[in-house]
Amino acid sequence: MAPPSPPVAIPPPAEPATDLRALALRHGLTVSGARPPLPRYLRQLWARRHFITAFATAKLTAQYSQARLGQLWQLANPLLNAAVYYLIFGVLMDTRHGVADFVPFLVTGVFVWSFTAGTITAGTRAISGNLGLVRALHFPRASLPLALALQQLQQLGFSLAALAVILLGCGITPGPSWLLAVPALALQALFSTGVAMAMARLAARTPDLAQLVPFALRTWMYASGVMWSVKHVVAEGHIPHLAGLALELNPAAVYIDLVRFALIDSFTSAQLPPHVWAVAAGWAVLAAVGGFVWFWRAEEVYGRG
Repeated sequence: MAPPSPPVAIPPPAEPATDLRALALRHGLTVSGARPPLPRYLRQLWARRHFITAFATAKLTAQYSQARLGQLWQLANPLLNAAVYYLIFGVLMDTRHGVADFVPFLVTGVFVWSFTAGTITAGTRAISGNLGLVRALHFPRASLPLALALQQLQQLGFSLAALAVILLGCGITPGPSWLLAVPALALQALFSTGVAMAMARLAARTPDLAQLVPFALRTWMYASGVMWSVKHVVAEGHIPHLAGLALELNPAAVYIDLVRFALIDSFTSAQLPPHVWAVAAGWAVLAAVGGFVWFWRAEEVYGRG
């Protein structure tokens, strides 16, 4: 008869699994790429203000570095656009009828619109066009659309210098009202940056959106009174009341008209929509705050997938 086999040792029950989340928090570890609270996010952005400024300046300098005329294209592009629009709309279509100082009127509209269009276009590619940077380094992703918006603001400085020369050449002398262009352009910059941040989030998930933006901007430009007077068209009464109201409250048209009011003597307050400064401020706050918060809410997904 075989001897009985020795009893098998039963291992003690395993200890409960360690709470990894509590362990990580106890040692100061956080989720990689997690979205920080909004106040901390704002502080992180402020801490990287020098990077934002340097990135914007570098992009502006490199924009035309391969062209023979170099940075002169900063001025040539809006001037050529203004010349083409003057030929088509001012001469062939005769939209200058009933518009005093049509050349200053047109050039101001083209330069101011170019700032909004350029900011939104650059914002659309802020994340999708810098994926290598986004995936390699950890930083607040809002730095990218903010830097590109700052680049467009720097470029606007060149355009305003050329605009001042054109206005002087057309016999318009500087006056105290020119100072009103500063708050008007500041509100426009806030609005354009907010829209750019919203577009940056959309295009980060749907890169094909960047192909549609030029068509949308072109349509928006034609509805913004860049080449024609919104007030003149509305006063003629050939369009429905709601359509006329939408044209007058169009944010791009509002900012263009405010700058015209500031710089061109013949463009008076009678050509502005009612409560125009309140409308301009409302659009700026709505776009800037809404666009920034909406962009921040997707902070952890940029560059992934």
